[in-house]
Amino acid sequence: MKDLIPLLAIFAIFIGMPWLFLHYRTKSKQARSLSIEDERMLDDLYHAAQRLEDRVLTIERIIAVDNPDWRRIAAEDRIPDRIETGSNDRIRRIS
Repeated sequence: MKDLIPLLAIFAIFIGMPWLFLHYRTKSKQARSLSIEDERMLDDLYHAAQRLEDRVLTIERIIAVDNPDWRRIAAEDRIPDRIETGSNDRIRRIS
């Protein structure tokens, strides 16, 4: 039993410690880069965003044919004329 303790210590120092160091170093390098699945998902999301942007532009063109001032009207509907700032006597315009 007394001979086993120094052997285990030598094993831990020369084999166990370097293995742990190299293992976690490899894990940290893998965590820094994107996996193939992540890259594929980003590509899919990019293409979906491009398609959605094309759809929105198409809808805007269709609406512009029906009503050329639709952007101004939409902006006026979205921005309230007045809001209360906390005190009842003071009102300001948002622009």
